[in-house]
Amino acid sequence: MTAIGTYVALGDSFTEGVGDPYPDGSLRGWADLFATELAAAAPGLQYANLAIRGKVVRQVLAEQVPVAAALAPDLASLAAGGNDLLRRKADPGTLAADMDQAVSSLRAAGSQVIVFTGFNLSRIPLARLMRDRIVAYNARLADIARRHDCLHVDLWSMSVLGDSRLWCSDRLHLGTEGHRRVALRVCEVAGLPVHADWREPLTPPGRRTGWLAARRDDLRWTREYAGPWVQRRLRGVSSGDGLPPKRPDLLPL
Repeated sequence: MTAIGTYVALGDSFTEGVGDPYPDGSLRGWADLFATELAAAAPGLQYANLAIRGKVVRQVLAEQVPVAAALAPDLASLAAGGNDLLRRKADPGTLAADMDQAVSSLRAAGSQVIVFTGFNLSRIPLARLMRDRIVAYNARLADIARRHDCLHVDLWSMSVLGDSRLWCSDRLHLGTEGHRRVALRVCEVAGLPVHADWREPLTPPGRRTGWLAARRDDLRWTREYAGPWVQRRLRGVSSGDGLPPKRPDLLPL
């Protein structure tokens, strides 16, 4: 990849960095980590992060892509669709058509684009119902990346992310170690030097949780996370409503 002077990240909570806080409580995440490595290779890098939690593909296309295209960065990353696929009526073909339009706009602005295909969430019982939709959407995203000559980060193949210890207690957002490993994978795809291996196995887990304790944990998760999510859907609101992007402008790190 040629030298990068400007980088803009687009998407939802994954790219915003939910699950990986700085000591002051603000969000870091894989995109900040990746931008740090870009800056080490190209001092003076300017970085913007337009991602906001809860956004669906059509919102990213309508709200973030025009802003990013106007900034005309050397590099843009685009990850979206997870919030759509949580909805039963989501159509992978329609989502992919919107993503194709988003990538086309960014490429027309002169940006190299990093495209992400989604996680394998089979570790979550309810998410197994989404598997076919995720697989179909991933295949279309991989085709978009090929046709537009994009960089492609295949999250599905990162089997290490099947370990629940890399995720937050809400089971839907990566934790700090998960974000670190994704950042390493992105650096690898972008051709940046890496100083660790995202594939490195975790230490063996301790004593397994008993059946009763696991069911209690499921009930807690339903009460604290699944229930509020369903209520937001019924009210037609999102966790990101009213939130601004954390880095709306291209600025040095």
